[in-house]
Amino acid sequence: MIFRVFKRMFDFVSALLLLIAISPVFFLLVLMVRVKLGSPVFFTQERTGKDMKKFKLIKFRTMTNEKDKNGKLLPDEMRQTKFGGFLRSSSLDELPELLCIIKGDMSVIGPRPLPPIYDDYYTDKELKRFCVKGGLIPPDSIDDNAVISWNEQFEYEANYAANLSLINDMKIFFNVFKIIFQRKETDYGNFVRKPLYEEREKQR
Repeated sequence: MIFRVFKRMFDFVSALLLLIAISPVFFLLVLMVRVKLGSPVFFTQERTGKDMKKFKLIKFRTMTNEKDKNGKLLPDEMRQTKFGGFLRSSSLDELPELLCIIKGDMSVIGPRPLPPIYDDYYTDKELKRFCVKGGLIPPDSIDDNAVISWNEQFEYEANYAANLSLINDMKIFFNVFKIIFQRKETDYGNFVRKPLYEEREKQR
C-alpha cells in the first residue's frame, strides 16, 4: 500500500518535470507531425486500464489517413511512413502519454495499455495485468528482444502486477535506454503485429 502511494507521487512529479524539460522538443514534434503527416497531430484511442476501466490514450500520430476508393482506411503497413517509423522506433510517439500519467490514467512503469476489443481474449492469469495501471515503460523492456509474442508480453505483465515492488520498478526503469536501442536495431518502427483477437480466435 505504501509503495502504491509512493509510485503515484513519483509518476506525477516525474512526468510533470519531464514534460516541462522536453517542452521545446515536444512542440517541435507537434510541428513536424503536422507538416509530414497532417492533422490531427495526436492519435487518441480508448484503452483498458486498471480494474478494466477505460481511458483515452494519447500519442503522436505515426500514420497517414490514406483511404481506398471506398473511403476505408488502408491497412496500417500501407499508411506507415518513414518519419512515422522513426517516431515509433525512437519511442518519441509515446511522449504525449506523459499527459495520461499526470492525469492519473497511467503510470511510468506498467503493462502496455491495450484496446478494449482485446478484453475478452485474456486468460485468467493474464487478467492480473489489470490490477495495476498501464505504463509508459513496459515490464518486458528487460527482455533481450524488442519484438516479443503476445504470450511473452502478458507473462511479463502478469508477473509484474503480482510482484509489484520498488526493486522491480528500478530494474525496468533502468532498461528504458536498452529497449530504445533495441527498437532502432530491429526496425521496430515498421513492425506490425497481428491483432490479439486474430491470433487467439485461431486457437479456439
